[in-house]
Amino acid sequence: MKQRGSRWLVAVLALLVMPLLVTACGGTAAEEDTAKPAVTEQVKGTDVVRVTLTADAATRLGLRTAKVRSDGSGTNRTVIPYDAVLYDRDGGTWTYTSLRPLVFQREDISVARIDGDTATLTKGPPVGTAVVTAGATEIWGVEYGGIEED
Repeated sequence: MKQRGSRWLVAVLALLVMPLLVTACGGTAAEEDTAKPAVTEQVKGTDVVRVTLTADAATRLGLRTAKVRSDGSGTNRTVIPYDAVLYDRDGGTWTYTSLRPLVFQREDISVARIDGDTATLTKGPPVGTAVVTAGATEIWGVEYGGIEED
């Protein structure tokens, strides 16, 4: 009889202690599911939307950036990788810039010419600005909505 009573006591203690152990591991699955990989905000006084990603989201997207450089001709023209040039349905050109790590916003650009994997711009972000070369279409999806994470 004594052995049966101690088994019952162990079972009750396990039921009481198990929830404490699970929550000590860093939260519940429900809390992890509600963490947003990206948030958007309207830039005050403009029609520009700023997209902020978590570091994990940027990694999953394979996000890459490159710096805008001068074309070296002494003009105001700049150069970006052609991978950073995006076209809208009306033929407009733009790129995503990153003024701070993990923060992105779309900027209109004017392309003078494409030479292989390089685009020369007559209008765009200044030299030294980071532009997105991989992951921009996913950022566009976040900006405009309609893309759900699996």
